[in-house]
Amino acid sequence: MRNTISKTLDKSVLLLLSIGVVLLSAVSEFGSASETRVQRNFASLRGEQNQAATKSESPTPADLQVKAVLDKMAAAGVSRPTTVADVRKAYLFYPTLSGSPEQIFRIEDRDIPGPAAKANIGVRVYTPNSTSGLPIFVFFHGGGFVAGNLDTYDTPLRSVANRCQCIVVSVDYRLAPENRYPAAPDDAYAATKWVAEHGTEIGGDPHRIAVGGDGAGGNLAAGVTLMARERGAPRLTFQVLIYPTLDASTLRSVWWEETDVPTVTRGVKNDILRLYLPVTGNLRDPYVAPLHAENLKNLPAALLISYEDNPMHDEGDEYATRLRQDGVAANVSFYPDMIHGFFLMAGDLAAGKKCIDEIASALRSAFKDASQKLP
Repeated sequence: MRNTISKTLDKSVLLLLSIGVVLLSAVSEFGSASETRVQRNFASLRGEQNQAATKSESPTPADLQVKAVLDKMAAAGVSRPTTVADVRKAYLFYPTLSGSPEQIFRIEDRDIPGPAAKANIGVRVYTPNSTSGLPIFVFFHGGGFVAGNLDTYDTPLRSVANRCQCIVVSVDYRLAPENRYPAAPDDAYAATKWVAEHGTEIGGDPHRIAVGGDGAGGNLAAGVTLMARERGAPRLTFQVLIYPTLDASTLRSVWWEETDVPTVTRGVKNDILRLYLPVTGNLRDPYVAPLHAENLKNLPAALLISYEDNPMHDEGDEYATRLRQDGVAANVSFYPDMIHGFFLMAGDLAAGKKCIDEIASALRSAFKDASQKLP
């Protein structure tokens, strides 16, 4: 695990060594025999370098925690999901890593109207105290648009509500392949709009609403901010994007890199996109890939959370840069030594607890700023 921490430096050294090997081999011999030797030399150098890195570094507490989690995932058969059934099985397992659920003042499940009078949307409302006029955080769960539900995220969202002292509304949007795009973003926007229009009914302040989510949920949260801006409502205060999917393509070099930890792979992402998007789907549609929005002006300030070995890290950095260029405050928080889904693993990973605390702190600050700007 530790050898991934310094992988940028390692890869630079490796690249120089491998270029030297290729040039020497090209000069000395031609043909398939030479090609074979180059490949063997490259593999040998790579193996020696990895061994040297492993020998020179000792595991950190984070490494040991991650290893324990990976062992549990392997034992449960959810380490490397490749099908919808696999992903759904993994998202049923993740709550076992979330820790003990905190007590909270009130939890209420509701059905609210879906878009265009279609099927209702299930939401779960977490209220931390009896105070009225609390700020509201609308959350969209991850799961690659094909998995996840209200129960999967119950434990971390209790913690966010308690630490932030805000109402959290968790949205059970429709999943693919049963319901393809645009079902998920339509539900996400409809739920956010409902919260703005009915916030007082649930004890909230409709003038202080933030949105957020992890993975696919981060994609939906970013998409909702674009929809709200373009449709004129609701006015949003903040966005929390936890290792979000912001670009539908897998052409970036990071998607071709090998990693020794379970993560979202290029093949899995492409397979899921085929299930999520209709045949006529546009990979540059901003509601599919918010990174391709024409501009990001007048969007709410953002916190983007990323981690090591995250193939979406580059697109998150680019999104944050574009937000800043368009005058939107954006902070990127990087968690080294982590794996995909660590927000859901606060029971086993200290970084998961830290992530929850960071989100709650950022929301508190954003809501406080928003309250000071209210007339």
